[in-house]
Amino acid sequence: MNTTRQGAAVDARGIGVEGPRGWAFKGIDISAEPGTLIAVQGSSGSGRTCLLLALTGRMRITAGTATVAGLPLPQRMGTVRSRTAIAHVPGVVDLEPALTVGEHLKEQALLGHRFQGLSSSLPWGKRQKEATRARVDAALAAVRLDPDALPKGLRTAVRDLERIEALRLSVALGVMHGPRLLAVDDVDLKLSEAERAEAWQMLRDLAHEGITVVAAGSGAPADALIVRTSPTDTAVRTTPAETGAAAPTPVQDGSPTTEEEAAHAFAETGRA
Repeated sequence: MNTTRQGAAVDARGIGVEGPRGWAFKGIDISAEPGTLIAVQGSSGSGRTCLLLALTGRMRITAGTATVAGLPLPQRMGTVRSRTAIAHVPGVVDLEPALTVGEHLKEQALLGHRFQGLSSSLPWGKRQKEATRARVDAALAAVRLDPDALPKGLRTAVRDLERIEALRLSVALGVMHGPRLLAVDDVDLKLSEAERAEAWQMLRDLAHEGITVVAAGSGAPADALIVRTSPTDTAVRTTPAETGAAAPTPVQDGSPTTEEEAAHAFAETGRA
């Protein structure tokens, strides 16, 4: 296995999450090298969001075994959380409509300093300010979000962003502090065909840079690793050619559940 890339390898065997209302998902197998784009597909209520949260240590796996970046789940959930990030997950990480793009970016940068044990007291020295600006600029460049193209630049409120721009901002916040795995929900929700292609290309580019990306949505690139959570789908795991893995193999289907059941499972298993 390639250990020189910054992404997290993912290995899951028959994993599932069961709550008081039943299974959010179950019987999911994943085998992915670092830097893989994993596309989670399935009907509404089939547990796609729960799977993203489970793989990032934010929901407790109740069946099967899994490792992310070599860390076993659920035993090392806290460490997995610290090495992963989530973006665009409604009800878990939401953009604040009244805040500006710049305010979101600054807040995330400040949080990063705090988590890394650095002083967040103001005024900062020149070195800290330069490091923060470089981190913000790198995140914006990674998702191809150009502030100059926004109506009011960094002072543009989230409520005034186009959907694709809001998605790019969410992902920028997620990658700002260099996670080894990024989970993105509802990648192509209410996007045009052209915007869906843009969104998936953004995530594909991030994966090519080395971050393992797990994204829920349809229309994924042909070289993505497909994981299906709906039992009505023909579940086939497709491994990207660059990983050098074996030919496509069947994966077990997930068990359907309603959105309410998924929410109950989320509450039961816990979230960080």
